[in-house]
Amino acid sequence: MSNPELPPSVLRFYGEAFDENARLRTSADGRMELVRTQELLRRFLPPAPARLLDVGGGTGVHAEWLTRDGYDVTLVDPVPRHVEAASAVCSAILGDARVLPAPDAGFDAVLLLGPLYHLPDPVDRQRALAEASRVARPGGLVAAAAINRYASLFEHVTYAHLHTDRIRASVSKILESAIYDGVRGFTLSYFHRAEELVTELTNSGLEDVQVFGVEGPAWSLVKAAEQQPGEGPTDDLIASAVEAARMAEPYPELLAASSHLLAVGTVPGR
Repeated sequence: MSNPELPPSVLRFYGEAFDENARLRTSADGRMELVRTQELLRRFLPPAPARLLDVGGGTGVHAEWLTRDGYDVTLVDPVPRHVEAASAVCSAILGDARVLPAPDAGFDAVLLLGPLYHLPDPVDRQRALAEASRVARPGGLVAAAAINRYASLFEHVTYAHLHTDRIRASVSKILESAIYDGVRGFTLSYFHRAEELVTELTNSGLEDVQVFGVEGPAWSLVKAAEQQPGEGPTDDLIASAVEAARMAEPYPELLAASSHLLAVGTVPGR
């Protein structure tokens, strides 16, 4: 299999312009995303000290807490500066989600908490999921995150500019095509519907697939409060929004309101 390459715009975005670690630790919705990702993964991960592969793990923001939890974490990322930073946290390797530098059935769980965001071609997403399944042991867990198809609609209301011609046209294009071209702001991205994410994991051979709204239906209220003058959202508002995410889990119709989705599935053959 040939070694694929990410578009240069994606590599530049994460290699030069953007700090995902800071977003997850400092922005209100980023903090919600981190807390909810932690609690969802802790619900499904095998007990420590299981071996985990963190694919597209960036500078190690998730590897850090997973290592503290007692897991044996290996991180793979295509951005050299990410791998350099993550090496201070865990074993870190330069590589691509579609051709993982890892042996068959070598890990108890495989995390894809970002790669599907930037693979607009469905063939590439299936390659990434197939690779995750290959390197996970039979009965092991694969967890894959996605940006919700409708996230940009909610997000740009919080910036109070969705009604402007340029932003309305840009968001409308995302809603119609599920792809953002990365011309300005964010980079080349794909936006999933929840049922589509489930289908992609199921088609890759995973079983018992479930999908969750990470931030839940109230995240945009928190983000809107952060954009207003003053001290930003209160701790009580953030706590209420996180609780709303938990309460929404039994109701799939609310998945469309979350900013991110997290799907989990099991590799066949226990």
